[in-house]
Amino acid sequence: MRTGFLILVLCLVAPLARAHPHVFVDVGLELQTDDQDRLAGVEVTWAYDPLFSMLILSDRGLDADGDMVLADDEKAQLLGFDLADWPEGFDGALFVDTPDGRLALGAPRALSVEMRDDQLVTRHFRPIAAPAPMPERLQLRPYDPFYYAALELAGAVRLPEGCTGEVAEPDRARAEEKLDSLTEADDESIFDEVRIGIFFAYTLEVTCAPRS
Repeated sequence: MRTGFLILVLCLVAPLARAHPHVFVDVGLELQTDDQDRLAGVEVTWAYDPLFSMLILSDRGLDADGDMVLADDEKAQLLGFDLADWPEGFDGALFVDTPDGRLALGAPRALSVEMRDDQLVTRHFRPIAAPAPMPERLQLRPYDPFYYAALELAGAVRLPEGCTGEVAEPDRARAEEKLDSLTEADDESIFDEVRIGIFFAYTLEVTCAPRS
């Protein structure tokens, strides 16, 4: 996640401070189907940590009274701020896999932005590029491959009728061991090559009953 909402963070941290994330995001996911009971897309909720939320408001000159409550016009200014300027090939920090391979996701559509418990909370929708029958098994992983941001699947998970889900946490000991080995290399470019974020990824394992 090099662009959009993380540009501010990258300007604030020293290059070699990349060994640890500087944005913390609680993620919620909702699988949605269309009127033909096909998998249509994923609604994604991102709840940013209070410090980053404050930085975003300050950078944009919003919430001048500091009460961490957004007026309607401020919400309008912020809507989609974290979806802007996604470059070609940027994955949006969400990966959806089935036994037949990874599903391609379309461009995001902003749905809402609000403040909740001193956190900026945004919602957007990622359509499945080619809607298909609901797979009986699929995995959803929200994570930043470059680990500029730490995404935790701590928000609500909503699934279509007939589907159940289980959240698997990352093996943190293994992840930290891998991170330490890269940090010792003292070579910033290695983080781009290894893409350490996968080791810290939460996984939502979804199982669905066969569709008739």
